[in-house]
Amino acid sequence: MTHAITLERNSFGQLVFVAPDGTRQQVNPVRSFPIAAPTEGIGLVNADGEEVAWVTRIADLSPASREVLEADLAGREFMPVIERIRSVSSFATPSTWEVDTDRGPTSLVLKGEEDIRRLVRPALLIADSRGIHFLIRDRYALDAHSKKMLDRFL
Repeated sequence: MTHAITLERNSFGQLVFVAPDGTRQQVNPVRSFPIAAPTEGIGLVNADGEEVAWVTRIADLSPASREVLEADLAGREFMPVIERIRSVSSFATPSTWEVDTDRGPTSLVLKGEEDIRRLVRPALLIADSRGIHFLIRDRYALDAHSKKMLDRFL
């Protein structure tokens, strides 16, 4: 039951699961579906890789536990969302893309078309040469200019 889950930080800032009997153990949250359902189905895994608790929905946690879990997830995940493709240096790879993301403008280098992965329709995941993954939540919702450039690589 998600309501019974208590999460807090220890003195080192690590995420700790507090069991109903009061025992504490350090855990790492693992999302089951990080793109399709990021707030649902989160396993709390200990250092041995064993799942010690299951969070069905983040919204079902107490406000304090929810805040601690969301902060921990935000600190470990970095996946900018592409909102607009401003330009592409070449339609052959490798190419440098100038994009606007939810975190501001940036550039990425696409090494090959295989670095664009189709996810749950219509989402795409783009891996750049530095290992950063960029998300396009809905390729059909992009502006016409962005769609035209993206379509050349799909």
